[in-house]
Amino acid sequence: MKDFVIPWDDADKGTPAKTGAPVTLSVDGIAVTVPEGTSIMRAAAEAGIQVPKLCATDSLEAFGSCRLCVVEIEGRRGTPASCTTPVAEGMVVRTQTPKVQKLRKGVMELYISDHPLDCLTCAANGDCELQDMAGAVGLRDVRYGYEGENHVVARSNGEANPRYLPKDESNPYFTYDPSKCIVCSRCVRACEEVQGTFALTIEGRGFDSRVSAGMAGDDFLNSECVSCGACVQACPTATLQEKSVIELGTPERKVVTTCAYCGVGCSFEAQLNGDQLVRMVPWKQGKANRGHSCVKGRFAYGYASHPDRILNPMIRETIDEPWREVSWDEALSFAAGRLRGIQEAHGRQAIGGITSSRCTNEETYLVQKMIRAVFGNNNTDTCARVCHSPTGYGLKTTFGTSAGTQDFDSVEHTDVVLVIGANPTDGHPVFASRLKKRLRAGAKLIVVDPRRIDLVRTPHIEAAHHLPLRPGTNVAVLTALAHVIVTEGLVDEGFVRERCDWDEFQDWAGFVAEDRHAPEATEALTGVPAAELRAAARLYATGGNGAIYYGLGVTEHSQGSTTVMAIANLAMATGNIGRPGVGVNPLRGQNNVQGACDMGSFPHELPGYRHVSDEAAREVFERIWGATIDPEPGLRIPNMLDAAVSGEFRGIYIQGEDILQSDPDTHHVAAGLAAMECVIVHDLFLNETANYAHVFLPGSTFLEKDGTFTNAERRINRVRKVMEPKNGFADWEITQMLANAMGADWDYTHPAEVMDEIAATTPSFAGVSYAVLEEKGSVQWPCNEARPEGSPVMHIDGFVRGKGKFVLTEYVPTEERTGPRFPLLLTTGRILSQYNVGAQTRRTANTVWHEEDVLEIHPNDAELRGIREGQWVKIASRKGETSLRAHLTERMASGVVYTTFHHPDTQANVVTTDYSDWATNCPEYKVTAVQVSPSNGPTEWQEDYAAMADRARRVLPAAE
Repeated sequence: MKDFVIPWDDADKGTPAKTGAPVTLSVDGIAVTVPEGTSIMRAAAEAGIQVPKLCATDSLEAFGSCRLCVVEIEGRRGTPASCTTPVAEGMVVRTQTPKVQKLRKGVMELYISDHPLDCLTCAANGDCELQDMAGAVGLRDVRYGYEGENHVVARSNGEANPRYLPKDESNPYFTYDPSKCIVCSRCVRACEEVQGTFALTIEGRGFDSRVSAGMAGDDFLNSECVSCGACVQACPTATLQEKSVIELGTPERKVVTTCAYCGVGCSFEAQLNGDQLVRMVPWKQGKANRGHSCVKGRFAYGYASHPDRILNPMIRETIDEPWREVSWDEALSFAAGRLRGIQEAHGRQAIGGITSSRCTNEETYLVQKMIRAVFGNNNTDTCARVCHSPTGYGLKTTFGTSAGTQDFDSVEHTDVVLVIGANPTDGHPVFASRLKKRLRAGAKLIVVDPRRIDLVRTPHIEAAHHLPLRPGTNVAVLTALAHVIVTEGLVDEGFVRERCDWDEFQDWAGFVAEDRHAPEATEALTGVPAAELRAAARLYATGGNGAIYYGLGVTEHSQGSTTVMAIANLAMATGNIGRPGVGVNPLRGQNNVQGACDMGSFPHELPGYRHVSDEAAREVFERIWGATIDPEPGLRIPNMLDAAVSGEFRGIYIQGEDILQSDPDTHHVAAGLAAMECVIVHDLFLNETANYAHVFLPGSTFLEKDGTFTNAERRINRVRKVMEPKNGFADWEITQMLANAMGADWDYTHPAEVMDEIAATTPSFAGVSYAVLEEKGSVQWPCNEARPEGSPVMHIDGFVRGKGKFVLTEYVPTEERTGPRFPLLLTTGRILSQYNVGAQTRRTANTVWHEEDVLEIHPNDAELRGIREGQWVKIASRKGETSLRAHLTERMASGVVYTTFHHPDTQANVVTTDYSDWATNCPEYKVTAVQVSPSNGPTEWQEDYAAMADRARRVLPAAE
C-alpha cells in the first residue's frame, strides 16, 4: 500500500508561527528572516537548527518552564529561554556554546533523577521526547543518583512512598502514569488553549507538583476531561499514553485521511503497523481542525473491527426467515432480479434508493446515477434532507447557493457570534474549541436555544445573552431581532443598497417594523424577555463582525426553511456577509451531508443543485451517461413509504442509512418497509432497517476506501485507503456491481475517475481533481476556472444570485400543539460521545459515557409527576410511546423535555410526528407534544420490538 507522502513541513518548530514585519537575525552563523514576534526557537528551526526543548511545542504558546532551550545572545547577559524570547533585528544567537551545553545537561540530569529508567519496556520507547532530548544534550550519566525522595517507586526502604501515585487507567482510551510526569504543563496548556475545557491543572508546589484531572481524588474518567486527546498528543513522555500503543506498539507508517463522523471534517494521520491501525492522530496541516480532534475521531474507530460487523452478503426470501450467507454474485443477482421484476410488474417508478451522508462524494454520485440512469427515475433521497434541506432551500433563495458562506478559520476574526439551534460542544466539538478560543479572546456570544447548552456558561466563557425560546418559535424570535435592528436604525444601508434588492428590502423592513413583531409583543409567545432580546439585537448589529452559526435546531422544524431565510435577512441587513469573521454558517450533522446534497441526492435536483426539469442540465448528464433522465421529480422518503403502504412503491436500495431509527414516526417507517417486496440494505451492521430487508450488502468503512468528503465549510477533503476492505470491496465498487447486474456497463477502476466525471458535469466542482487535492491538501467549492484555488469565503463582491433577496418571514405556528393530554414539548439532539443513530459509537468504548438515552426534565415538571432522578419514565405522544430513565436538570426550561436518539432500545422517534418543513419535508424533530409519567421499565412496544429484532437478525450457519 502506498502511503500518502506529505508535501508539507510537519516538523514541530517549538512555538506558533507569527505574522508581522520581517526581521533578520543570525543563528549559529546562519542568517534567517522571520516575522516580527517570532521566538528565537522557531527562527532557529526555520534555519534548520533544532534547539532542545521539552515544554515547548508549536501548537501551544510559549511557556518557558523546562529551561532546556536556553541560548546565548550577543550583547545580552544570561541565558534566556529561546521559546519565550522574541527575535530582534540584527540579533546574533548561539545555541551550542559550552555554557548552554553545560546548563542543558544539568537540567536533564535533574529530570532523569526522578524518572523511571524503563526505557526498553516503556510504551513510548522510540517516540519519547525526553529520551530524544537526553541524547541531544549528550547525557551519559546522572550524578545525583536515584536515592532519596522521588515519585518513581511505590515503596522506599520498606515503607510506602507518599509521593508515589499509581497509574490511572480509568479512561478507556489512555493511561496517566504520574511517575513519568516531568511537569512540563503541556497537557494542562493543551486542555486550556486548544480544547478549552480546563479539566487539567498542576496541583502542589515545587517538588510536590503534579498533573491533576479535576478535583483532588478525581480520576480522568470521572473528571471534566472530554477525552479529546489533546493532552495525550502534547505529552512528551509516556505519562499520557494511548492504550492502543501500549498494546500494539509504536506505529511505523501513516496515511492521511478524513474523519467519518461530524461535519467538521477533521484530517487525521492513521498510524499503523503493517495493516493494523494503532492510533488516529489529528493532522496538524488539516485546515478544518488545525491539529485538534474530539473523542470520536481520535479514539472511536474500533467499530471497524467489531465482531458485529457483517462481512459477507446475505439474502432471504421473506423477512420472517433467517438470513443466509451467499456469494457476491448470488446476492447481486438476487437483488437485481427482484428490482427488475418489480419494475416489469409495477412500472419504472416502483423502485428507488437512498444515498448516504456517511459515504464519499463519489459513492453518493454513483448511487444517484444508478437510480436515474439504471432504475430510470428520480426516486432518490438522502438523510441530508432529514437534517439540512432547509439550509439548501433558504440560502439558495436568499444568496444563490445552498451552502454556508465561510471557512472555519473565519471564526478567528469575528466579534459577535450568534449560535442558534446548535450545540457545538457536543455536536461539532473541534469547531467549538476554536469558537471558545475566540470567545476567551474577547468576542461576544449570543445563544438562542431552549436548553442552557454548555456554551451559555463554561470555564472562562459566559454568553452575553441567552434567549431561551419556546421550541417552534424560531421565526418569531428572529423577526423580533430584525424589528429592533430596523426600528432603531441599525441597518447597514450602504451594504443593502449596493448588494441587495432595495425594493425587496423596503418591503421586508416594513414587514418586520410592524408592532406585532416587537419583542414586547412576541414575549408571551416565545418566552424570551423583551429587554434581553433587544440587547441581543443591538449587540449583533453594532458589535463589529457578526457571525451566525446554526444547526438542526433551526432546520428540523415546520418552518425550517423560513428560519434559514430569516437568518439570511439578519446577515444582509447588518452587512455581515462577504468577508472573514461574518456570514451564515450551517453546522452540518454528518461527515458528508454537504457532499450528499452537492451530489444530487434529492429527487428534484441533479448534482450541483440543478433542477431535473432543466433541459440543458439534463443534456449534460445524458451525454456522458448515455441514458435518458426523467424530467419529473421523484419521491422523497416519506412519499416512498406512503406509496409502499398503498402498493405503488415496492423496492428500495438503502446505502449507509438507518431510516427505521433515524426518521420520524417509527411506526410509519416500519409499515412502509414491511410492505415492500425488496429492501436492500448496504451497511456495516445489521441495523434496525435491516430487520425488514431481503438483501444485505456488507459495506466498507472510511478506513477501507478512497474518495472525498465535503464538510460544513464546503471543504473537499481526501479520504485515503488505510487498509484493504474487510468485506472485499469498497462501497463504490458494490454500487457499480449492482448497477451492472441490472444492465449497466460501468467500468470505473478508481474513485478518481468518478471525481473527473463530477468535475465534467458540475460547475462548482469543475476545477477539482485528485491531483489538485494532493497538491493543495483540500479545496473549498466553488473551485473552477474563475476560482482555481477554491472559495474560503463566499459572496465577497456580490451574491451568486446577483442581488441578495430579502424574504418576508411570517411566523406560522406548528400544527403540533400541547394540550391537556400532552402538555410538554419534547425536543431532541445529540451528545458528545455518541453519533447519530449510534451504529458506530455504540460499538466502541464511548458507551462508558452514554450507555443509554435519558430524558432530561426540569425538576418542577418532575415533581409534579412524582418522578425521581434515574427513575424509568414513559414518554407518550399522539404517535407512540417509549420508556427511558429520567435525568432531572435545570438546563431545560419548565415545560420542555429533551432526549437523544442514539440507542435503538429507546427508539425515540417512535414518539415524533410526521409534520415537516413546508418547503423540503425536513421532519419536525424538535417539537413534539408529549406527556411524561412514571414507568416500571420498557413499554410493551419496546419489548415486542426487541423480540422482533432478535428474530430478524438470525443468521443460518455457513455451509461447510
